[in-house]
Amino acid sequence: MQTQDVTFVGAGPGAAAHLTLGAYGALLRADVVIHDRLVGAEVLALIPAHVRRINVGKEGFGPSVPQPTINHILVREALSGAKVVRLKGGDPGIFGRLEEELAALEAEGLGFDILPGLTAATVAAAAIGQSLTQRGRNTALRIATGHDIAGFADQDWAALARPGAVTAIYMGKKSARFIQGRLLMHGAQPGIAVTVVSNISRPDQQVIGATLATLPAAVTQANGPAVLLLGLAPRAALQSLPKLHEAQA
Repeated sequence: MQTQDVTFVGAGPGAAAHLTLGAYGALLRADVVIHDRLVGAEVLALIPAHVRRINVGKEGFGPSVPQPTINHILVREALSGAKVVRLKGGDPGIFGRLEEELAALEAEGLGFDILPGLTAATVAAAAIGQSLTQRGRNTALRIATGHDIAGFADQDWAALARPGAVTAIYMGKKSARFIQGRLLMHGAQPGIAVTVVSNISRPDQQVIGATLATLPAAVTQANGPAVLLLGLAPRAALQSLPKLHEAQA
């Protein structure tokens, strides 16, 4: 049986309540934790005091530890014989550059294990009282990124613009106007609901209800990293619509 030299752990979007028991156990057994900027303070507080921490945070369009450097640190620590936990915000396999780090370990003959985490989209949807899928509304769920290494990310805009479509867009604050323009060009209605959820599951979580027409203005109000939920409105807003229509009648 191959030794698991590195355990990749999904930290969830912030709150310790969203950490799995397996993830918590891995933190307790670790000699060193290599963590991202987006790992919540509550989760970091669970790491025992004797465990070394290495911050290799990245920020979209901002200061970042280069990926080759992260790969080097990961391999170096694993080769030292330490029990290494690579702690990533959300789920390691969703926009977490997991494949690049796995490849670096495999090149050195190092083993690994992966403990998935709750991704931001599911926790954001729960925060607004919504389901990401619903019979009769959407037969698919798309998870997209607002930008990649080349800049603003291109998508299947026609699919995202279809009535009833639901898409969670990560790292979409800076590309909000680009996203809005592409969707409108491909037939999306300006009144489509969009919810911006920032600092998901943290004490300063913020929920901003908007439409496609108001999306660029809405993201400027977001106080931290955010997910854009295209096609979903906060449940409280939906419940208020009948009363609004009655008042206007």
